[in-house]
Parts: sequence; C-alpha cells; structure tokens
Amino acid sequence: MSTTPTTMPSTTHGGAPAGSGDQVGTVVRVSGPVLEVAGLPACRLYDVVKVGPQDLPGEVIRLDGALATVQVFEDTSGLRVGDPVTGTGGPLTIELGPGLLGTVFDGTQRPLAALNAEHGIYIPRGADLPGLDRSRTWEFVPSVVAGDRVEAGDELGTVQETTALRHRVLVPPGVRGVVEHVAEGSHRVDEVIARVQGHDVQMLQRWPIRRPRPVRGHQALHRPLLTGQRVLDSLFPIALGGAGIIPGGFGTGKTVLEQAIAKHAEADVVVYVGCGERGNELTEVLEEFPQLSDPRTGRPLMERTVLVANTSNMPVAAREASVYLGITMAEYYRDQGLHAVLLADSTSRWGEALREVSGRLGEIPAEDGYPAYLATRLAAFYERAGLVDCLGSTPRSGSVTVVGAVSPAGGDFSEPVTQNSLRVAGCFWALDASLARSRHFPSINWTRSYTTYRLGEWFDEHVAEDWSRLSAWAVRTLQEEGSLQEVVSLLGVEAVAPPQRVTLRVGRMLREDYLQQNSFDPADASCPPAKQVTMLRLIKSAEEAMTAAVTAGRPVADVVAHPVLRTVAAARGWPVDDTLERHLDDAVSTMHAALTTKERATEERAALTTDEEEQR
Repeated sequence: MSTTPTTMPSTTHGGAPAGSGDQVGTVVRVSGPVLEVAGLPACRLYDVVKVGPQDLPGEVIRLDGALATVQVFEDTSGLRVGDPVTGTGGPLTIELGPGLLGTVFDGTQRPLAALNAEHGIYIPRGADLPGLDRSRTWEFVPSVVAGDRVEAGDELGTVQETTALRHRVLVPPGVRGVVEHVAEGSHRVDEVIARVQGHDVQMLQRWPIRRPRPVRGHQALHRPLLTGQRVLDSLFPIALGGAGIIPGGFGTGKTVLEQAIAKHAEADVVVYVGCGERGNELTEVLEEFPQLSDPRTGRPLMERTVLVANTSNMPVAAREASVYLGITMAEYYRDQGLHAVLLADSTSRWGEALREVSGRLGEIPAEDGYPAYLATRLAAFYERAGLVDCLGSTPRSGSVTVVGAVSPAGGDFSEPVTQNSLRVAGCFWALDASLARSRHFPSINWTRSYTTYRLGEWFDEHVAEDWSRLSAWAVRTLQEEGSLQEVVSLLGVEAVAPPQRVTLRVGRMLREDYLQQNSFDPADASCPPAKQVTMLRLIKSAEEAMTAAVTAGRPVADVVAHPVLRTVAAARGWPVDDTLERHLDDAVSTMHAALTTKERATEERAALTTDEEEQR
C-alpha cells in the first residue's frame, strides 16, 4: 500500500514555491543542456532552478560538494559562465485539475495554444504560462456540506469538464477532517472551493511528476483493456492496468496503431505523449486527433484526450519530463475512478535523451552507450501502471494502462531499450517491416508477439465460453501454417498432403481476413469481442467443411479455391447487432452445402483465379 504524502506546498508553474527564489548561484560550466552551478548549498536533488537572465527552467540532477549539476529544459545557447541561477526550493511540479482534456502541452506542461496566442509561432526562451487556464470558470456542484467528515480522496464535488466526462474534485492527498465551508457556483481553478480542517482546497492540485500519486492498494489484473483490434484482443490481449510495448522500425505503423487504440479502446481518458518524434509526424498527430470522432459520443476525440508534444528538435532534457508529465496526468484521472490509457511514442527517444545527458555528465556508459540506470528508469515508469483501489472512504477503483512505442534502430529488437522494456511489460506487440511492406496492417508479427496476462477466463465468462479454445486454435493454426510455408517455398504447394493444404488455406484466411484490419473502414476499424468470436467460429467452420469435403474425396485444389470461402472476408462488414448470429448460421450452412456437393468445381476455380488476377 502506498503511503500518503504530506500536503504539497503552494507553488507556481514549474515547481517553484511562492516566494522561495532567494537562493542565487552562478554558472561555472556549460556543456550543451548540462550546467555546473556553484552557490546553491541548500538545493536538493531534482529541485527546479531558473537559469540566466531569461529564467530558463532547469532541474538539479547531481550534487557534488559545492557544485550542483543542472539539466536545462530549453536551448542553452548564449548562456555564459557567471550567469545567475536562482533556486526555487521545490521539484518539477505540474498543475492538475479541470481543463487538462483537449489541451496540447509541451514537455513541461506549457500550453502550446496559449503560448502561440501570446507570442506567435516562435516562442521565446523562458516564456511561461500556467498549465491550467486562470481565466476560465467552471460550474462546481458540491457533493458534501459543511460538517461532513472527509478523507483524502473523497469527492468534494463535480465539474462537467467536457461533454463526455464529469470531473471529480477530490480532497487532496494529506488532507482530512471536517468540511468547514464549501462554495457552490462558478469558480476558477485557483479559487478556494472548500475548507477542510483548516486547509483551503482549490480545484487545482499540484504534484511533483517523479513521485507516483498515492493509492489505497493494488488489485490483481483480471480483465482486459478491449482495443477493438482483433490481433490484440484475440491473440495478445493487454490487461486493464497492464503495460505493453510496440517495437517496430520506421514505417511499420506504430503511430497508426496507437491512434486506433486511442480511438477505440474502452478507456475514459487517453494521454498521448509524443516524446522526441519527428516534427512532421507529430504535426500529423496534432492535426488528426482533433478531427477524430469519439465512437462513444460522436463528439471530437480530443474531449477525452490530453496531448503532450515534445519533438526531436526540442531540448533533449524535456523528453524525460514529458514522459513523467503524461503518467502523472493519467494517475490523476485514475484517482477519480476512471480508466486512463497512456500512449508514449516513443520511449526510444527518451532513452536517447538519457544517453546524451549521461555522456555530458561523464558517466561510464553501459551497453550501446546507454547509462547503466536505463533499466531502472524504464521499470520505474512502467510500474506506475496498474489497477488500483483509489484513496477515499467510498470504494472506488481506477487504472492506468501504459502502451509504449519503441523505435529500435534498424528494427533490431535486441537493442537495450527494447530488451529492458520487455522485462517489465506484460505485452509484446512486435511490428514487422515485411508485413508493412506487403500492406498487412496492423503489421503485428503473430509468431514473435506474446502476452503474459492470463485473461482467457474473463473472455470465456463475459464474451463466449469457447473464446479461449478458439484463440488457442487460431494461434496453433498460424504456427502450423508458418512451418508449412517453408516447405511450400522449397518444394511447391503440390508437395504437401491434402490436410496440410487445408491448413494453409485456413492460415491464409486467419491472416488476410481476420488479422488484417482497415482503420479507414467504419465497419472494420473497430471490432468488438462478440464480432471477433463470430468471425473465429466462421473460420473454424470453414476448416471443418473443407476437411469434410477432402475426406469425402473432393479434389483439394477445388476445395481450397472454392468461391464460397469469400464469405469469410465479407464477415468483416457484418453489423454488430442481433443479426450477427443469423449471418453466421447462414454463412456456415452455405459453406457446408457448397463444399460437400459432389460436383465439378473446375469452372468455379477458374472464375476465382480470374477474379484474383484482376484484383492484382
């Protein structure tokens, strides 16, 4: 069980406690984003400082006697030895409250739209604005009255943050006692809306990003996060509150897959962190996310999404901050009893930032030049995922599910970031460049991917009792088909026995008609579990019908090329309603009747071959 910290001090944006800037040191050395500072004897590790005449934000990352080593979150061009450095007395802290959803922040929670409105597209160094808009008011509806006794995590009231989400205003960690006053009506986030045992409570909370938010306890991961992607839900499901990674080289579809998860996963809140990605790629994300429609409400997806943008040309030190910023926001919504998904794209760029800063610190490099503490940092990040019992006197559970994209150089999965992520992530969704080149999306390699979450019992109980059996059959068939493909590539398809020819055809149906999914087709972009199990049943029935026909003496070449098998591909467009079972029954009956009829199929096979050639 996590401990409850003391009440956080009142701070300004960036973690500086109000009125604490009385420590002034001087720069004695500059090496890119890393500085050495003298004259800050009272500073602590991870304290925030303001550097130079422009008050560039930085963070203390090493203390060595009278010298403090600082990494600066902005470009350090023009800084000189002797420039002043002001200590703030507090760690890097962000603002949490109504107004996060629908906003685009940089790696240190500066709202980019507000900065653009004030400074234009070229934001000057040192420019700063609060993370939450102080001019906007919110209609606060109390859930308590004066005289009620509350605990940390109890609900004081609610705010309708967006059309899709009612925001719970909670008693901050470390505060408990009798409610002395509560103010209903319109308020800004920095106004006092309640007083609890002598503590003034605002809708705004401040929290250091490196410290996990406290919980009452952790639950076992027993249910899946349904993503709407067949290859994930059926073969490699991720648990609600679990952690997964998506490694893949350039062009394998990491960003598209993460967008599909953001749009269709059964999550209340999505936090997308673009960490060190190319500017043009992140621009596409920033343009596309506001245009995506939320299937739940029909409203823009941004109404339940927070975007954190930190491109590859931005200061390298802010990459690490952006990842912690995103996970802290996700934990904040988890504490309200919501299910949040954090999508980090990509953790490889975070690792590269650690490597660059480590090199400038003169630390002894480990594998591939990464610092020796890379594994520890990655583990600490992924372990903040979980399904938890939230603080509060009323039982409430929430979750943070973390999905990290990894961009290994040259698609080499043996590099340190991928391998260290594997040790702590429960799902491994390996993207394959060859599948992407053949236009197979999602390009997840079903032979290299895996999940350690045992969720079959949940699917059997809540979706269909034969879910686990069908899923295991699909995996086994794909493995057998992969082995047979090696024989076929050497000896030709005629060299394998008729039952193996059927296995090859069934494997092809699983690959092309089931695992492939069109993100741009409204009927196929998301596939709920009921439709997934229906499609698996259809393919299993097709295997049984083909096996029966071959056993009865029908030529295997005619059976595997029969036009009736096109029914499987057509199933992707079936509606998800009460007609689903009827579609399945009709398709199964048609296949069995067509494949078991004792008639010549030469013309049918020729017609199918002609159609396939025309499509090619």
